[in-house]
Amino acid sequence: MQHQYIERDTRQISTEQLYGNKAIGLLYSGVRERSSWLFRKLTSARASRFLSYMNYEGILSDRLKAHMGLHEELNINPEECLEPPEKLDSLRKIFERKIRYWEYRPMPNDPQTILSPADSRMLLGSFSETSSLFIKGKFFDYEEILGLNKKTWLKAFHDGDFALFRLTPEKYHYNHTPVAGKVIDFYQIPGCYHACNPNAVVSVVTPYSKNKRVVTIINTDVEGGTRAGLVAMIEVVALMTGDIVQCYSEKKYENPISIGTGMFINKGIPKSLFRPGSSTVVLIFQKSRVRFADDIAANMFYPGVTSIFSRGFGKSLVETDVKVRSFIASSFNH
Repeated sequence: MQHQYIERDTRQISTEQLYGNKAIGLLYSGVRERSSWLFRKLTSARASRFLSYMNYEGILSDRLKAHMGLHEELNINPEECLEPPEKLDSLRKIFERKIRYWEYRPMPNDPQTILSPADSRMLLGSFSETSSLFIKGKFFDYEEILGLNKKTWLKAFHDGDFALFRLTPEKYHYNHTPVAGKVIDFYQIPGCYHACNPNAVVSVVTPYSKNKRVVTIINTDVEGGTRAGLVAMIEVVALMTGDIVQCYSEKKYENPISIGTGMFINKGIPKSLFRPGSSTVVLIFQKSRVRFADDIAANMFYPGVTSIFSRGFGKSLVETDVKVRSFIASSFNH
């Protein structure tokens, strides 16, 4: 089955090239059904690192590089990259590329806007049964994704809203800060390395809360903040995404540092880097603190779009392709 999405800038319906779809189908149907032990091994950190090496640095990478123009094939604009094409001579270098985001990913000036954290395909949702965006339990378990022992945050985000940002392998893999505010908690949760391919997502119950992830809780109701209440930014690894490197940079990509509790972070600047592969960022907002962009919300129900998520979950769930640092929501002052 093909998977389609909406291009935000043009409003066109596009069909996604699902990388490794046959392998994903074999892993999440045949292997999973026949051997739970082997399935667990193949979605482990060790297996993910091995597959990542084979694809991005080993034999498969060299074979791919030898017979096709990677930049053209992956639809990468060389003008936006900091390094010239001849220096981006491997899959790993391409997928970890830096771009002139200050020129090619402009952000709105309104201090109350919330930005996309990544070049990605986006869905909206809500934990509130009274919301038209209610899709609780479809993509992740609420308690599990934040951490079962994080009672303070589970209470704070109860009945709130969320946004999913799915990075496909060819995307720019730096995550940027979606809001400005003070980091009041920062922690990692161990887990598996499930694929983020749509077929894998609908095959595995709540995959995003099963995978290894990094959680950053940001208080935006501070001086210089976005005034959107508490915001949880959850960076989720995936198959062949072995690591999330925290590399917050106030100026371009210079002098990167790790995120830590007590830091004030500005909006729209690099925060972290996903190692190669497909990955996901989840933003969780408190109830009634944000209003999502009308076009993205409307696209969820766009007619005539073939979506694996819609078919798999029995509800219209059409993604919008968004750019990092672009407007996705506005904050409500309380």
